[in-house]
Amino acid sequence: MPEDNIEHIDFNALNKKAIAQPLVSHIYTADPSAHYFNGKIYIYPSHDIDGGEAFDDLGSHFAMEDYHVISMDTIDSEAVDNGLALHVKDVAWAEKQMWAPDAAHKDGKYYLFFPAKGYDGIFKIGVAISNSPTGPFTPQPEAIKGSFSIDPAVFEDEDGSYYMYFGGLWGGQLQRWRTGTFNAQQPDSPTAHLPEDDEVSLMPKVAKMTDDLLEFVEAPKDIMILDENGQPILAGDNDRRFFEAAWLHKHNGKYYFSYSTGDTHFICYAMGDSPYGPFTYKGIILEPVVGWTSHHSICKVEEKWYLFYHDSSLSKGVTHLRSVKVSELIHDDSGLISPLKPYKE
Repeated sequence: MPEDNIEHIDFNALNKKAIAQPLVSHIYTADPSAHYFNGKIYIYPSHDIDGGEAFDDLGSHFAMEDYHVISMDTIDSEAVDNGLALHVKDVAWAEKQMWAPDAAHKDGKYYLFFPAKGYDGIFKIGVAISNSPTGPFTPQPEAIKGSFSIDPAVFEDEDGSYYMYFGGLWGGQLQRWRTGTFNAQQPDSPTAHLPEDDEVSLMPKVAKMTDDLLEFVEAPKDIMILDENGQPILAGDNDRRFFEAAWLHKHNGKYYFSYSTGDTHFICYAMGDSPYGPFTYKGIILEPVVGWTSHHSICKVEEKWYLFYHDSSLSKGVTHLRSVKVSELIHDDSGLISPLKPYKE
């Protein structure tokens, strides 16, 4: 339900049909990375503002400049805004666009991972540390060496290893790194340097983290997303190919890689046997929401799984003013995920 259709929407009726309501309504929040730390739910979203930028396919109107952590005692309790956790002005290397973050916990410390544009106009991924899951977070003086693009998601495996998944097309610049170095040509084009439709799609990246969670132990690798025949998803397969919003969760010994298809507005997933993949496409998790973007996380709280996501219903369809929501997520007996429709028929 992208924004070109919104003039036909009765938002009061739509919000009554929605399967979930915004967790907070005093600020706009998006891209929720949810975690269950020490018996409590913590959500690390983007903080949407209207920065006055013109709308474009590079995402310039997504002019976010800080982060707030949202916490919930239980899945049904009130969501609490814990105030400013990190501001771009406190990050030495970052100029603007504090986009979708994630967090991790290790040895009593909490780590906030975030993409931002440096003063050279190139996205990198930074990390900031706190003794509290709600911050405030103290950023490292430089971005993670070898990091690029957007949408970091950090997964802690059962053996104590941590992996970062990342990448995003168009304004997320992943296509500009195809040769291993940043391609600055045609800077105003969001789609320059993309593969042709019949070529293998651009794949998300993964890198194992160092023990202190501050760097990569290896050069980022491609994650292969395969179709039902074991072939890589092609760039023209817009309903299934990776666009942004990488996330990994593990259920009954299987790894689930989920992501957004961007311009077709689906949240999809693929399954595999290793945190490095390959992952075989399995289906849709979330049908399109109101607003252009779709971005999610999947978190287990006690014995149930939940999908945290956003839409633009509270702002009546303004694509860059979004609100975080949550709905229960069901894995069936075979491990497949039951798709969600964000608005009841």
